[in-house]
Amino acid sequence: MHSKCFSQLFHHPKKLNSLTKPNITFALFFFTTLPQNVQEPLNINTHESEQDITKKIHRLCTKDRNVDEALRFLDHLRIFGYRPNSLNISSIIHALCDANRFAEAHHRFLLSISSRCVPDERTCNVIIACLLGSKNPLDTLRVIGCLYNVKPEFVPSLVNYNCLMDQLCGLSRVGEAHKLFFDMKSRGHVPNVVSYTTLIHGYCRTGEMDVAYKVFDEMRHCGVLPNSLTYSVLVRGVLRTRDVERANVLMFKLWVRMKEEEDLSVNNAAFANLVDSLCREGYVNEVFRIAEDMPQGKSVNEEFACGHMIDSLCRSGRNHGASRVVYVMRKRGLTPSLVSYNSIVHGLCKHGGCMRAYQLLEEGIQFGYLPSEHTYKVLVEGLCGESDLEKARKVLQFMLSKKDVDRTRICNIYLRALCLIKNPTELLNVLVFMLQTQCQPDVITLNTVINGFCKMGRIEEALKVLNDMVAGKFCAPDAVTFTTIIFGLLNVGRIQEALNLLYQVMPQRGYSPGIVTYNAVLRGLLRLRHVEEAKEVFNCMLGIGVVADSTTYAIVIDGLCESNQLDEAKRFWDDIVWPSNIHDNYVYAAMIKGLCRSGKINEAVHFLYELVDSGVTPNIVCYNVVIDGACKLSMKREAYQILREMRKNGLNPDAVTWRILDKLHGNRGNDFGLRI
Repeated sequence: MHSKCFSQLFHHPKKLNSLTKPNITFALFFFTTLPQNVQEPLNINTHESEQDITKKIHRLCTKDRNVDEALRFLDHLRIFGYRPNSLNISSIIHALCDANRFAEAHHRFLLSISSRCVPDERTCNVIIACLLGSKNPLDTLRVIGCLYNVKPEFVPSLVNYNCLMDQLCGLSRVGEAHKLFFDMKSRGHVPNVVSYTTLIHGYCRTGEMDVAYKVFDEMRHCGVLPNSLTYSVLVRGVLRTRDVERANVLMFKLWVRMKEEEDLSVNNAAFANLVDSLCREGYVNEVFRIAEDMPQGKSVNEEFACGHMIDSLCRSGRNHGASRVVYVMRKRGLTPSLVSYNSIVHGLCKHGGCMRAYQLLEEGIQFGYLPSEHTYKVLVEGLCGESDLEKARKVLQFMLSKKDVDRTRICNIYLRALCLIKNPTELLNVLVFMLQTQCQPDVITLNTVINGFCKMGRIEEALKVLNDMVAGKFCAPDAVTFTTIIFGLLNVGRIQEALNLLYQVMPQRGYSPGIVTYNAVLRGLLRLRHVEEAKEVFNCMLGIGVVADSTTYAIVIDGLCESNQLDEAKRFWDDIVWPSNIHDNYVYAAMIKGLCRSGKINEAVHFLYELVDSGVTPNIVCYNVVIDGACKLSMKREAYQILREMRKNGLNPDAVTWRILDKLHGNRGNDFGLRI
């Protein structure tokens, strides 16, 4: 009866029969594919006792964490007729699982079982618990099925049954989990509260609340008392159905059950599950009510409860709500954990609430809070984005007062934030402040300042900083410094000075320009429509052995097309880019965009189809560019033909695709000739 029940759950007659045929040798368990090169011979003493061999295998698997060496050792022993015992098998399986090689662990244990070398029931259960770490219950059930065939009296432990059921429910295979529940009962186990709660949770996940209630009723009928987690799981399912009245009834029962619960860890899990559910389903006001009233009483630690409410609210994007919980905590004389508090500040900064975040920072300083480095970064960037330099400076001062902090790095982060706004005076002020406070600027500091000046068009100030670096007043410049200055010069049209830095100054200072520098030069020249100079730079780059990358090709093609030299761009593609085999979707998109911009939609479509025929898989951006070009020319039929081809090639339209097509339909009724 037991075998029949299990076979209904997973029916794999061919696999199970093939694994239990007696002609499969035990040697398969230990066979490993060794590298082709000859390995050093192992020092094997064939007169070692079985106990010594077992100890050595165990040491290799646990202390040395070298399961491959253990397998190799066993492969050699097999030549001398050694038959591994259950302890060897257990050591190997545990080591494979610890190395996250679960598929191999399952496979080797299956081969061991098929060769009729099966450990005792306790060891089997320990191994199964180890295999369950793979979170692949189907593979583990296959192993158990094989064990049933070879060792019919074997019964998995109640813990393993519960874990298997939970993993099946996690895969939304609740029906199979329920069959496993019946199999567990038929093999003599009495389901406990974990078994029933797991099933209830599974049915709540799939929205089958009627079945969940039936399991809940059966649980009480069988004399198994629901714990607080059981009620919490039911509340979660009811909240998903928006049955607020029933959820309130269950929550009342939950608070009562919590006060009776002896295991505080169960109460903690139940409370955490409840708060997560309320936040996920949008019942935030109920969370605030819990924070105010604390209906769970002393059954859950108050600091843990508040901390978890803050965490759940932050994870659901309700950072302002989380700060309200902090207010409740402070009113009670409690101090939020620094991690929770940092989560609120960080979340507020990320979602446009940097002013509220700054207010919380000032309040948090009273109980020892200072933001983490990453939170500090997003906060000062947000404040600079709001042009509130006064508050940004105060945050900088707060961070510099922190013990064991890298002061230069903190200032660098602040300087990078200042680059978001056009305030060259503040950049210089920070640099002067660093020098006055013995906070030595490093090359990153100065590169950040130079980059800020260049973005603001203040190239003279940038050159002055570079000259001071070259003169030894600061640290020496690096390749990034020169690349930034060169690009800044090109942005303001000072081509000769930029090329002089590239060809003269950089080599004199011992720097060979790399592909990043050349890409910056090419981009700057082509933006200025200086195509001939760009060609010279490109040829010079190749002449000194710098290999172009896909970014180089995308820049050149885009620049040529922008300069109305489409034929030159096509020749560049045919003669240089395609033969190089260095091209990606950015290069394809640049070529397609150039063709579409010139009104050559048919050529763009032909180019796209040629790529597909050549084995290239263009991404959604390439198709969107062509569709957009067709829509701008009111070529509705062609646009939808490209859409069909895109789907045929395994790509689904994204939001940009539909937005482009929507504009096409919005233009209906206009004069097609005016829509180009």
